[in-house]
Amino acid sequence: MKLSVKKIIEICNGDLYCGADTVICSNYVKDTRILNIGDTYIGFKGDNFNGNHFYVDAFNKGANCVIIEKKYFKVENNFSYDKPIILVKDSLKAIRDIAIYIRNNSKASFVGVTGSVGKTSTRDMIYSVLKEEFKTLKTDSNANNQIGLPLTLMRLNDEQVGVIEMGMNHLGEIEYLSNIAKPHIGVITNIGTAHIGELGSRENILKAKLEIKNGMPSDGKLVINNDNDLLHEYYLKNNRNIITIGIDNDSDFLATDIEAYPNYSIFNIKYLEKKYPIYCPIPGKAFIYNSLIAFAVAYLFNIPTEKIILGIKNFELTKNRMEIIDLKNKIKLINGVYNASVDSMKSSLEVLKNQEGMRKIAVLGSMLELGEFANKLHEEVGEAVVNNNIDVLITVGPLANSISSKAISLGMPKQNVHILNNNVEAIDLLKNIIEPNDTILFKASNGLNFKEILDCLISYINNI
Repeated sequence: MKLSVKKIIEICNGDLYCGADTVICSNYVKDTRILNIGDTYIGFKGDNFNGNHFYVDAFNKGANCVIIEKKYFKVENNFSYDKPIILVKDSLKAIRDIAIYIRNNSKASFVGVTGSVGKTSTRDMIYSVLKEEFKTLKTDSNANNQIGLPLTLMRLNDEQVGVIEMGMNHLGEIEYLSNIAKPHIGVITNIGTAHIGELGSRENILKAKLEIKNGMPSDGKLVINNDNDLLHEYYLKNNRNIITIGIDNDSDFLATDIEAYPNYSIFNIKYLEKKYPIYCPIPGKAFIYNSLIAFAVAYLFNIPTEKIILGIKNFELTKNRMEIIDLKNKIKLINGVYNASVDSMKSSLEVLKNQEGMRKIAVLGSMLELGEFANKLHEEVGEAVVNNNIDVLITVGPLANSISSKAISLGMPKQNVHILNNNVEAIDLLKNIIEPNDTILFKASNGLNFKEILDCLISYINNI
């Protein structure tokens, strides 16, 4: 949606320092490194930098306008002030107001996606299906916070549908995002333990995720995973305008006749006594749930079932999220380096177990932001390692020691468990022990930078 500088000033109660108020803004960026000619630059103050100080750089790279906070604006000598500079009190509030204006003046329908695990893959699966019928906008990358979500809505042009991801660390954040996006359909993938160190209990996590309803209309539909214990309990007490999906519990959209293969799954989705055959190109139970959610959302949009089935079949996984990489000597790497929680660890180990190959090796790192629950939850992962018959376990980082110790206590041979301190040790070990036909899973919180291990191993195998 194209807005004039004059309109932006009106929306966010800003002041025009210089330039013409007739300039049109339509593409907004917060990073001068990715700015293209004609973009509008918005400055934000971060923990380690202040983007408000880079407005001259933005103009030099071709920005047509900048929006920066008045308190940080400083006139630079020897610079020509011939383009619009909009001064605002608070950049976060400014983009919130602009996003709400764009949202309220759009005819598009919106789907909001939240949950402890699987937000991005579920968002992408929904998008893959909806775009079979509609011109569709979706959240890019992991832009699911108080900056990323408004900037996503500010990209809205002539799309008919938007799939908007919503993340959080604390109570109140999903409510903030939902009141901007105002989704017609809300999705909660599950209630797990991500950020439990901040929220204190899974019950509080449920409370936080349910905030998605606060921005929805009274007749909006909430799609939930009915196999999740807390969501199931909530549904039994509050079933109005709720659509359920599941595998184990009887649900509106139920997966049946599941056949799991190393690289894909085949199953039926049962709805209103009819069965629809589904081919999901990504293995694992988690993606069966994603398919169910996408099917349910698309059904609510009245998309023909043949297009829904095609959209699931054509789904493409985001990089670093359980991507399976085939290398020489029949070595496979499973790339789960983006992030980790107990639920995603367990799901990833299940995928590893079902892979073909001689040895299944799990390289697991610490899960962060778990607070006082860290030890117990890492031990749960250790139990899952044993239950999935993993051949070799490599753990990296002090918190991950609990994974190793639990696995050993449950009978995993000590000689098959390697407890390491850092990524360099993991790289050196893997180079020494890797064999043809090995399948290796890499999974850890993003802060451990497991991509470093993955990239080094790919390079090493390619040069063997």
